[in-house]
Amino acid sequence: MGRLQVAIDRGGTFTDVVARTSDGKIVTMKLLSEDPDKYKDAPTEAIRRLIKQDSFPLNPTDIDWIRMGTTVATNALLERKGERFALLVTNGFRDLLHIGNQSRPKLFDLTIRISDVIYEEVIEVNERVVLSRDDCKLTDEIRGKIQEKTTTTGEKIEIWKAVDEEQLRKDLIKIKEKGILSIAVALLHSYCFPDHELRIGEIAHEMGFTNVSLSHQIIAMQKYVPRAHTASIDAYLTPCLKRYIDTFTNAFEKDKLHKLNVLFMQSDGGLTSVEKFSGSRAILSGPAGGVIGYSVTSYINSQPVIGFDMGGTSTDVSRFDGSLEHILESTIASVTIQAPQLDINTVAAGGGSILSFRSGLFRVGPESAGAQPGPACYKKGGPLTVTDANLILGRL
Repeated sequence: MGRLQVAIDRGGTFTDVVARTSDGKIVTMKLLSEDPDKYKDAPTEAIRRLIKQDSFPLNPTDIDWIRMGTTVATNALLERKGERFALLVTNGFRDLLHIGNQSRPKLFDLTIRISDVIYEEVIEVNERVVLSRDDCKLTDEIRGKIQEKTTTTGEKIEIWKAVDEEQLRKDLIKIKEKGILSIAVALLHSYCFPDHELRIGEIAHEMGFTNVSLSHQIIAMQKYVPRAHTASIDAYLTPCLKRYIDTFTNAFEKDKLHKLNVLFMQSDGGLTSVEKFSGSRAILSGPAGGVIGYSVTSYINSQPVIGFDMGGTSTDVSRFDGSLEHILESTIASVTIQAPQLDINTVAAGGGSILSFRSGLFRVGPESAGAQPGPACYKKGGPLTVTDANLILGRL
């Protein structure tokens, strides 16, 4: 067969694989994303069948490259099944994300629904940095206690209080005892003065936290609320991604992993290495691949194209009129995210979305039956889903 080039779309319900051999032959394959009775991981099982190897671990010698888009992060956010984490903010801003930006998308609703937060614990870090202002007149006594600096961006800041490391360690011990090993750190003005966040990150790593998301490293932008949201998303989703990546890479021979050229699709439609693939940049990983695909294959005679991508858990809608539309800020599942991404609208409704009756109302999703057990019509003991409704209505 020669060396393979493998492209994978790993969804929440199905995994689609397209491979090209060295002689130009195209091979396609479709598997359930989860089928524990037959295999642990659909993408690696597909590769095993393609290279015709009888068992694991796989030898990557015959693979030129692997490129994958995945909805692991998308579905974890939509279904609220991410990692438990704690949010660290500047002292006095405990309710920052609970208050949010005070927007009311549904202005005429009789009741205001405040979005749920995704963090489990909040730690207020005893530190304070402010931007220097010429019209702020401080006494010489106070001025003498304040450290002034000019940041690399040219902004002048005043360090009113350094990080209280002793108290920070005590607070981190408390959340670690609760089993929380992922944290998001978002401090005031860290986009231009990251020193305090970096020190907190060092302490957290020393104490054994497995994931530390620093807001200035994820998106060094102004606007405290969306920056804190984005750091939270990263702490919420990155551990889920890392677990999946570990499952994927563990299927290959360890001494030959350096030969494995794997790239993941990011929300902006670009590819990145395994090491740089993170939760905040992966929310639209799967949907972005669809946009790139139809922009290449379906844009004919300069006619704008609408993309409709309905999977098992979510539905994604986008458009292409000759150039890819990128945005820096969007709201997905009631969470405002600052990250480069394609302009895609995602809703938690797919073929596997569970139908339920709660609080006197019929509801669809956001939970999905996934591939295991799947819809009721799979006869694996699964719940009623959109697919079952379409089957009963004669549409399937």
